[in-house]
Amino acid sequence: MIEIKNIKKSFGEKVVLKEVSAVMEPGKCNLIIGSSGSGKTVLMKCIVGLMQPTEGEVIYNGKNYITMSLEEKKAIRKEIGMLFQGSALFDSQTVEQNVIFPLDMFSTDKYAVKRKRVKEVLDRVHLAEDAYKKFPSEISGGMQKRVALARAIVLNPKYLFCDEPNSGLDPQTSIVIDKLIKEITEEYETTTIMNTHDMNSVMEIGDHIVYMHQGTKEWEGTNKEIIYSDNQKLNEFIFASQFLQDAKHMRMIQETGEIPKNVHDDVRDALEEKFNTDMDGDGIVGSPAE
Repeated sequence: MIEIKNIKKSFGEKVVLKEVSAVMEPGKCNLIIGSSGSGKTVLMKCIVGLMQPTEGEVIYNGKNYITMSLEEKKAIRKEIGMLFQGSALFDSQTVEQNVIFPLDMFSTDKYAVKRKRVKEVLDRVHLAEDAYKKFPSEISGGMQKRVALARAIVLNPKYLFCDEPNSGLDPQTSIVIDKLIKEITEEYETTTIMNTHDMNSVMEIGDHIVYMHQGTKEWEGTNKEIIYSDNQKLNEFIFASQFLQDAKHMRMIQETGEIPKNVHDDVRDALEEKFNTDMDGDGIVGSPAE
């Protein structure tokens, strides 16, 4: 578990984070979302230790990372896996060499043991064995993400940080990567923190969501709760287009049997025709037309 308490971050007179607090739970995908300039990237960097907060605490399993000794920080870093936005694979190394790199840095195991572990994690992300000897330029973007994810989990980390893991991927491949992250998070009881703009990720794997707006935590909840939120800033960000707003209303109707009062007129007309709605003022949807 990672807990952040009253995190502030300033660059000179510019305040980027304003007393942000949250608890990132193990076995769950904890998503940090927000528009560009909202502070979400700075927040993740403060949590992972790449930036020092101006004020506040970042607590890993009861211990404040900020006040830890150098040796204690090194121990925590060995328990962290990082999936970078652009995968960040070494171009001059093969898939296998990329994944074994953290083991060469931190493990004293024999080479055969390391090779076995590399195969285990590459199998876990469903990468075909014929890709092991290929270089990053010889495989697709989706395969590169799989390799980067395998490298991130090769040391069996307690904490997994994912920076825009679906950046540059097509929607179908993005869903595959999301599912892999979700499965690994639950399987290994990992505390996963993901920084994302991908609304598919938010709706599919957002066990715990922190929405950042202008340096503050504007909203916090789950992917189930986000549909029903009446937070205007959150709704303007998540459901920015009319299509997404209508999709939200349709989901609410499916789950509650009621037409929201602020539904778009065209959608309301179509729904009334489809469901033969008896609009008596309470918004209750009647039985579907035969």
